[in-house]
Amino acid sequence: MHDVLRQQWLELRQRLVGLVGAGSSISLRIPGRECMWWGRLDDAAPTRVDWPVHVMGDSQTHHAIYRARADVGAVLVGGGDFAWSLVDFGGVVPILFDEQARHIGHMGVPAASVQDIAPALQRGGNALLIKGVPVALGTTGTRMVLNAQLFEKCAKAFTLAKASGAKMTLLPWWVVLVANGRLMKDEKRATQCFARGEIPPENRGY
Repeated sequence: MHDVLRQQWLELRQRLVGLVGAGSSISLRIPGRECMWWGRLDDAAPTRVDWPVHVMGDSQTHHAIYRARADVGAVLVGGGDFAWSLVDFGGVVPILFDEQARHIGHMGVPAASVQDIAPALQRGGNALLIKGVPVALGTTGTRMVLNAQLFEKCAKAFTLAKASGAKMTLLPWWVVLVANGRLMKDEKRATQCFARGEIPPENRGY
């Protein structure tokens, strides 16, 4: 599993090229161990980082996310142009699309420090701003990449609408309730898998 996740990190890095900047960092939780594969998009290979992380920087942010959310298996610190621009529009995208409710959920308020990460993630959302930097999460590496792409799509729709003064229609509350409930079930299942030292299964359906 250790080597499988290292190879997956390399594959995820390739998938994120073009979506996020070279300074972005990626990590994968190693189930059953207090550590992660971590590295920047321009690194040739990831570094195994043991927890707790005492060095200030992105790796500490990744660790704080894993500590706050037992269901998270992959983290991207960084994002596309529109996700970065959210800092100028309040930092939170309301739920506009059903796939957003299903896979990203409720964005937490922007976290100003590592200490603010846990409260910002308590509703189970998979996207937020930390110290002005966009962050995307997922139960698996593949889900994290899909969430990062979805985050950028939602941020684009939101920021362009806000900038142009266009009226936005929020998703009906009952659709949000059902879709977000499915997300919570996925996250509960992932938490149980990680507790057993297993990689969660990929979510193939809506």
